[in-house]
Amino acid sequence: MVRAKKEGTRPALESRSLVRFENVGMRFGAGPEVLRDITVELEPGSFHFLTGPSGAGKTTLLRLIYLAEEPSRGTVSLFGQPVGGLTRDARADLRRRIGIVFQDFRLIDHLSAFDNVALPLRVAGADEQRVRENVGELLAWVGLAQHMAARPATLSGGQQQRIAIARAVIARPDLLLADEPTGNVDDALAERLLHLFEEMNRLGTTLVLATHNESLVERRGHARLHLEAGRLAVERRGRNAA
Repeated sequence: MVRAKKEGTRPALESRSLVRFENVGMRFGAGPEVLRDITVELEPGSFHFLTGPSGAGKTTLLRLIYLAEEPSRGTVSLFGQPVGGLTRDARADLRRRIGIVFQDFRLIDHLSAFDNVALPLRVAGADEQRVRENVGELLAWVGLAQHMAARPATLSGGQQQRIAIARAVIARPDLLLADEPTGNVDDALAERLLHLFEEMNRLGTTLVLATHNESLVERRGHARLHLEAGRLAVERRGRNAA
């Protein structure tokens, strides 16, 4: 269902870690650190579940990866580049390589489902024929073929979640971050969406998927990043094991 791009070639991923945290700490204001001494490397093409109790810092960790926050201490590197001190344009270039599924969807209210999903392709300059083919196919795959013209406010939370996922994956980003992407759908659809993420991973996208769905995690052999009391533990399983 997820196709490789037909025109041009994607920039080669660096041989170094795609995401690297070195002794990262994060606090807000004068409060205690919500993330403590995080040191981790995510290799290109890896798939990691991000787990932990509510309030453990999962969303904060994702925000650090997609450059919505600056760490209080330590170093964050993306695609082989330390991000501290980068210009606004350089940070924007890095963000264009990242797809994000937000927990609160962040759809554009005045755009249809089709146009919300099409936005990343249009920003990238894709021709309209490719936009129509790829967006229509992806919305059909997530079960929203009959809702392409609908505005977000007329759709359920689960339907909006699927639009948000389709928008995040449509341009085949190098890195995909998903914050509870299956939280508003039933188990059968959660499995279907996870299959979509795994197909993207097979085609080369690196994934970090935050979830509370332990049964979903246990049924797969992907590595786990587990946050507890601000500290991160890495559990490598199955094909992700060293």
